[in-house]
Amino acid sequence: MQQSGSGAPDAPAAREDVAEALEQLAFLAVRHLTNRDISFTAASTLGRLNREGPARLTALASDEGVTQPSMTQLIQRLERQGLVTRIADPADGRVVRVAITDDGRALLAARRRSRTAQLAELLATLSPEDEEALATAVRAAGPAFQRLVESAARARRSPGSNAS
Repeated sequence: MQQSGSGAPDAPAAREDVAEALEQLAFLAVRHLTNRDISFTAASTLGRLNREGPARLTALASDEGVTQPSMTQLIQRLERQGLVTRIADPADGRVVRVAITDDGRALLAARRRSRTAQLAELLATLSPEDEEALATAVRAAGPAFQRLVESAARARRSPGSNAS
């Protein structure tokens, strides 16, 4: 990390260092810890339904950055697998919402357990010093990571946002 003449870290360089580390973590997660049992969009959609509750198909398509016909096909596949169900909107019976099923929740939990086990195996390959350094970093950065995730979610939902 570069430092300014005053000895303080250079903020743009520090941001680049953090961005690079997060990029490496994303690569690890996507390439080495992702189960291939369902697509990324299917897993993301199930996760969203699990966190936020039932949603309209149009909202899911918009949130996932896919066309409505593509989301319709995905929901039909997930429905055939018993992972989601369609329910009437309590506020407007003409509107259909998509909800995750208990089987969908079970699939997400199994995927999470698998990723955790894979990560534990990878962590076991590190030296005790490296493991402790990561544990210290996670404890220190955890709240900032949470705020970063929340900020990204807000930016994605805000009108006129070009976040993808």
